[in-house]
Amino acid sequence: MTKNIRHNPAGMAPPTQNLYSHGVEVPDGARRLYVAGQVGVRPDGTLPDTLEGQTEQMMENFRMILASAGMEFSDVVKITAYCLKAEDIITYAGLRNRYFDGNPPATTAVVVAGLALADWKIEADLVAARPA
Repeated sequence: MTKNIRHNPAGMAPPTQNLYSHGVEVPDGARRLYVAGQVGVRPDGTLPDTLEGQTEQMMENFRMILASAGMEFSDVVKITAYCLKAEDIITYAGLRNRYFDGNPPATTAVVVAGLALADWKIEADLVAARPA
């Protein structure tokens, strides 16, 4: 099975603290999964009070969606996170990277004025590709 290939060219600055990949190439014939924005809502509908709790639950929600498609975090090629404060990006990235086991996807993190519900502290969406 051909794998997704991460691209971090030697001729440019490396990804900040190796927290992401500059690009990820998906081989021909790979199955693709586009995951809608996820937040840290638990299966019972409750929401953790902290950014850390919401981020961990959001990542677990991603895990469940990936598994339902027969995929894993190693298949994630792009993730975009929406944070309320710039300092939240470091907290999010540290928790997120525990799930990628040294194979970080291409990543974008954006600071926004607010999310759809006032209690949400973070939201992210992702794209995954499983090589045939």
